[in-house]
Amino acid sequence: MAGKPGFGRASGRHTEPGRHTEPGRHTEPGRHTEPGRHTEPGRHTEPGRHTEPGRHTEPGGHTVARFAARARSGTTARLLSRLSALNVVEGSVRLAAQAFITALPLLMTVAAFAPREVQDLLADSLRAVLGVRGDTLDEVRRAFTATGTPRDAVGAVGVMVTLVSATAFSRALQAVCERCWRLPRTPVRAAVWRWLLWLLVWLGVLLVQAPLRGGFGGGVVTGWVLSALSATALWWWSQHLLLGGRIGWRSLLPGALLAGLGTVVLSWAAGLFVPTVMERSLREFGPLGPVFTFMSWLIAVFLVAVSGLAIGQYVASSDWYRKVAAPRRTRAVP
Repeated sequence: MAGKPGFGRASGRHTEPGRHTEPGRHTEPGRHTEPGRHTEPGRHTEPGRHTEPGRHTEPGGHTVARFAARARSGTTARLLSRLSALNVVEGSVRLAAQAFITALPLLMTVAAFAPREVQDLLADSLRAVLGVRGDTLDEVRRAFTATGTPRDAVGAVGVMVTLVSATAFSRALQAVCERCWRLPRTPVRAAVWRWLLWLLVWLGVLLVQAPLRGGFGGGVVTGWVLSALSATALWWWSQHLLLGGRIGWRSLLPGALLAGLGTVVLSWAAGLFVPTVMERSLREFGPLGPVFTFMSWLIAVFLVAVSGLAIGQYVASSDWYRKVAAPRRTRAVP
């Protein structure tokens, strides 16, 4: 028996002569043993189950596989890939840092030279936006009403230097908008006046936040509607200005709506928890405590804004939005 082919141990291995397996038992289709080795005849797998290749999963497995494939190639996957390619988190942190380093000193400088009424209006606007109160609000008011020493130390030249430095915030926001729309960088000479104009308009809008949130005496609901409309208009105009008019107004509208409504909702929600967090930070860490809280709040605001701009660009580039936003004459053409 040892000399006959097919009965060795290493290769060509079979069962012993005359030995049979259990009746009706087969191995799983597609499964092979060592070269020349056969498995027990008559063995089958569970109903609907096959092995590789041609392996089938249990009932419902095909549905799960199709759903996973659609999820990987669907709208959500493409959108998440787009947000990841834009480095939304990194851009938001950079904008928050620029706003804190350059824009906040500009506010302090403007408050140092502004009349007392403007100082109070600015403090009230920050209270309305951040919801600060108590000791934190007193610290903010003292910061914006300390006009003597800051005014003497800064001077007119210092104001100009602070204003020029604050354009770094405008440049960072312009870079984010250009990345969203995949546009080349604008030459510095053609963009300087846009940076300065955007800062001035931003300061003006910030000054009127307190009466705007109150609806100019019309109530909370009116204030919320006016805040949403003004924020949407501000982001709509900001994109058009910083992009140099290279993108049409209709295409910029989805991003303006998402960024404007998102930041307004976040700002109103901040009034529920930011004051408590700032008060606790002030008690535990002193004057630096609210600074950390304010920085975290800025990152959250710009994360919502940048995400809204990026998603808005994705929506504006879709076929259905182009059909909806197209002028009537264009849609009428067969």
